[in-house]
Amino acid sequence: MPSDATPDLYADPLRFGQRVQILRERRGMTQAQLAGLIGISEHTLRKIENGQRGTPTLDRVLRIAEALRVRDLADLTGHPDAHVDLFIGPGHPRLAAVKAAIDGFSLSSNTEPPPVPHLEARLARAWKDRHAAKNHREAIGKLLPDLIRDAEALVRHADSSAERRRAQALLAQTYSLSQFFIAYQPDSALLWRVAERGMVAAQDSGDPHAIGVAAWLLAQAHRDTGPRHYDAADAINLEAVRFLEPLLPDADDHVLAIAGALEFELGYTAARRRETGTAWRHWDKANDMAGRLPADYYHPITSFSQAVMGAHAVTVAVELHQGGESVRQAARADEHAIPSRPRRARHRIEEARGYQLDAQPDVAIATLEKAARTAPETIKYNGYARAIILEEVESTQAARRHRASELAMDIGLLAA
Repeated sequence: MPSDATPDLYADPLRFGQRVQILRERRGMTQAQLAGLIGISEHTLRKIENGQRGTPTLDRVLRIAEALRVRDLADLTGHPDAHVDLFIGPGHPRLAAVKAAIDGFSLSSNTEPPPVPHLEARLARAWKDRHAAKNHREAIGKLLPDLIRDAEALVRHADSSAERRRAQALLAQTYSLSQFFIAYQPDSALLWRVAERGMVAAQDSGDPHAIGVAAWLLAQAHRDTGPRHYDAADAINLEAVRFLEPLLPDADDHVLAIAGALEFELGYTAARRRETGTAWRHWDKANDMAGRLPADYYHPITSFSQAVMGAHAVTVAVELHQGGESVRQAARADEHAIPSRPRRARHRIEEARGYQLDAQPDVAIATLEKAARTAPETIKYNGYARAIILEEVESTQAARRHRASELAMDIGLLAA
């Protein structure tokens, strides 16, 4: 190997500081630039890189990884067992309490469950709070521990098969709400437990709508895990679509909407595979289902509706890496018609991805600023948004770099 070649991260054991230096130089960053991004002095960073300081705290390691856009923590630490995908957001302060409620099975019958109508009303209120709140994880995170415990108690105390099925449907819905809270947080095992428990509870309920929602979320868990799970995502989606299809001629709006949401998910996964024709074919079928819904209808869980189909078109174009098409679809979509704050912010993020693909980084940053004003927790936990911001923090254009840095600090992505 020539003496000036970049060292291989895995050729020989390397100190943490050496790995930081290699990854920094691969990014074309100076010590001053990286130090500024992670909130330390250039002198301190120099000591870390040359081994005069030991490995920093976990929080600082994560900031370094974020700034260097390292997808796998093992690349930075050199420890294969530190295999952590960093394309996720930070842990929410209420995650521990939600996890404790999920993990804490109560086998006694001492806890008196709430009346069914009371739990139904609380769940409905929680979904409304999620859609209305700027910081939606905080809004539902504080409600989830009691909802989980009460829904589980309701199942335990059911006296008849009909009561048990109704209780299982409510438990499945509670797990669905939990999955929205847990998604993109650093506890993938907890996410899988919730997704699978939700599917089991939904199947036990026999409720078509509950089964459809649980399948929709379980398929997303598979798809977001990566390409090796795309087939599993499709298998779950297709099974749920086939299950619901005979019911659709007489279905209510909720069942029709979840069937449409599942159809779109098939298109979403196809777009991830870059299967253009298949992706748009499923979008067309979902759009036809949306057209059968009332114009002002909005599914309380998936957000499926006529209004959201424009946003879904942007997502398909972005996942297909069709920058120009994604920008055209963004121009057609009316994000103001989407009543849910987190869903509107997600749409803005997808638009920003489209603008970034179309070589319009200034518009992408401006669009992410709008997303942050709509629902800051959505952008804080979204890996795509954070990747765009960090890329533009390194821009050679001073105005763009400053704007991206301000946004990064506003959402807590970089040290102030």
